[in-house]
Amino acid sequence: MTALRSAAARLPQRRSLFSLPTLPSAGPSKSTFHTRKILPYTQRQLYNLVADVDSYHRFLPFCTGSKVLTPTPKEGFDIGKPYQVEAELSVGFMSVSESYTSIVTFRPYEFVQAVASSSTPLFKSLETVWRFQPASASSPHPSSSPPTRASSHGQGIDVGPALLSIDLEYEFANPLHAAIASRSFGRVSDMMVQAFERRCVEVYGKGEA
Repeated sequence: MTALRSAAARLPQRRSLFSLPTLPSAGPSKSTFHTRKILPYTQRQLYNLVADVDSYHRFLPFCTGSKVLTPTPKEGFDIGKPYQVEAELSVGFMSVSESYTSIVTFRPYEFVQAVASSSTPLFKSLETVWRFQPASASSPHPSSSPPTRASSHGQGIDVGPALLSIDLEYEFANPLHAAIASRSFGRVSDMMVQAFERRCVEVYGKGEA
């Protein structure tokens, strides 16, 4: 018996051809990103671009499809009074491609917030908030502190430059998707700002505000 154990110890160790990749350990896996930048456009101009949800696939990183599913008010809405729509968004990166429904909340000229439905198979949670406010000499650039809300509605929305803030928070439902996306999503908030700046130039031209 001792001889058999000794012989077994001398056998070479075999590695499986189908070993699984190392996945993130269990525990908090929610990722958050925050960025702010002063842009040479007005608050109204920045808001109008982000409020155009149907065009997200034209400029947002990883967005391959965007469609508003419910009617939106075309005119006559109250500045500062929020309203909501339902939208179908599609994302794609590497071998992953999924569509999901988001509830998008608008407060005209102040913010746009998109929250993914809990029924999405790709994300356990996903929330993006775009905020807009008039910039000034005291505006932080950049800063991790939340922007303050304008004291009165409608003042300064047509005067530039404006301060753009983006807050992104997400958690993948599948650890494998999280592992795949970790490289692509590492600088996603910065990529969003860069893509948004290109969209501003495309729609409005070089800013002079």
